[in-house]
Amino acid sequence: MNSALLQPTLQGSLVHLSPMQAEDHDALYAVAKDPLIWEQHPSWDRYKPEVFRPVFDQGLASGGALVVRDASSGEVIGSTRFYDYRPEDPSIAIGYTFIARRCWGGTYNPEMKGLLLQHAFGFVERVWFHIGVTNRRSREAIVRVGGQFSHEIFNDPAWGGRDQAYYYIDKTSFNYPAAT
Repeated sequence: MNSALLQPTLQGSLVHLSPMQAEDHDALYAVAKDPLIWEQHPSWDRYKPEVFRPVFDQGLASGGALVVRDASSGEVIGSTRFYDYRPEDPSIAIGYTFIARRCWGGTYNPEMKGLLLQHAFGFVERVWFHIGVTNRRSREAIVRVGGQFSHEIFNDPAWGGRDQAYYYIDKTSFNYPAAT
């Protein structure tokens, strides 16, 4: 697998995405330690260092994790990840996303998702988003960028028994930069 495929460097007017490195841990944890980021997430305790560390390490090992920086200041404001690449479908998932609360409710997330989708649609036809059923904020955000609800799985074995809502965006319905 070409690492540039799943760990591209992407530049927008608000965000800069680049491959996650081991030295990004402390800056990412400085964002992730805010409990309010995780209050609707199935893993609500990711703000704890002992819970965040394995998630960070899994991201590094995945070969698809990206650090999100504020394009103007270079400050780390979050992370996201490409995962579950299925060339036979062809599809991929985007998730494990979090951004600093100061970036909520504006244009940071739509721009980030637009850049990720534009990149992904260079090699897949569908992008999936797996969101905790009770994560209203993320579910509403994905709909705002064009996500279509597919289904819910309660006690989803693919997610350790957590309840998940599945959304997707197809290449044929994607319109960037209108999605941002």
